[in-house]
Amino acid sequence: MRKPIPGLGRLLCCVTVLAACAKSDAGRAADSAAAAAPVTPSPAPAATPAAATPLSLADVAGKWNMRSVPESGDTTPTTYVLTAASDASGWKLTFPNGLTVPAKGVMAAGDSVVTDAGPYASVRRKGVQVTTHSVFRRQGAQLVGTTVAHYKTTGPDSVLRLRSEGTRAP
Repeated sequence: MRKPIPGLGRLLCCVTVLAACAKSDAGRAADSAAAAAPVTPSPAPAATPAAATPLSLADVAGKWNMRSVPESGDTTPTTYVLTAASDASGWKLTFPNGLTVPAKGVMAAGDSVVTDAGPYASVRRKGVQVTTHSVFRRQGAQLVGTTVAHYKTTGPDSVLRLRSEGTRAP
């Protein structure tokens, strides 16, 4: 049996570690060239779109000729005049048949105006009470958004979503 050489195990471990950590001359040259090359800045990230400008009630104050059409495919419009005040009081919906409904819960929230109205006698569904919730945004000279109508009925179609748009009344 052979006699072990003292320290040989340690020496082999050190050689293995050094060999694993050592770079070839070509690798060192490539690293040196990369380190010497000027650093080019990466392009600036694309500008993010500016946040929508908050809308105030005063921005939409006045009379608007509104037209709401169901999203379900029915093209029959509901028309009314929305009278908007510069504060939360005095908002109302006036329908062609003369029915005037005060809007309540009026508020500006970010780029939108939110209104609630009702319950009142529906002009779309005779003999049925309706409550509406509308959210409008100003797009150029128009007021656009959605209206959700909740009808007081036991039938399956008690909710109707409508696309709403309007222009300032002259």
